[in-house]
Amino acid sequence: MVALNKFVIKNSTMKSIVFCALLVFFISGCYYDKAELTYPATATTCDTTAVKYSVDMVSIMNTNCNSCHGGTAAAGAGIVLSTYAGLKVYGANGQLLNSVLQNGTVSAMPKGGGKLSDCDINKIRAWLNNGMLNN
Repeated sequence: MVALNKFVIKNSTMKSIVFCALLVFFISGCYYDKAELTYPATATTCDTTAVKYSVDMVSIMNTNCNSCHGGTAAAGAGIVLSTYAGLKVYGANGQLLNSVLQNGTVSAMPKGGGKLSDCDINKIRAWLNNGMLNN
């Protein structure tokens, strides 16, 4: 009986030690800090003050549109966006902005792809609002 009591005491002491060790382990793993201080976001700016056709619009179209709407645009329902004249037509009639906004008024573009970045959409909007200059 004495041996059994010693076993029970040692066993409960061991359980307490293991429990305390696990408790310390879990508490130390619950470190809390503000995410924006621990993982600062990289500053991304979108300059829409001087959007140019030759720089910004050509880049956006080449990256997102011209695989279907470049050249003769046979794959893009005859819509040519690789030239200033072609882009201006669809900019003027509202189809360009509505398609990249994916607002349901025209076919959402890019077809089968994700929506353009907010920055690219804002650059398109700025170019349209500034008179669609060929600069």
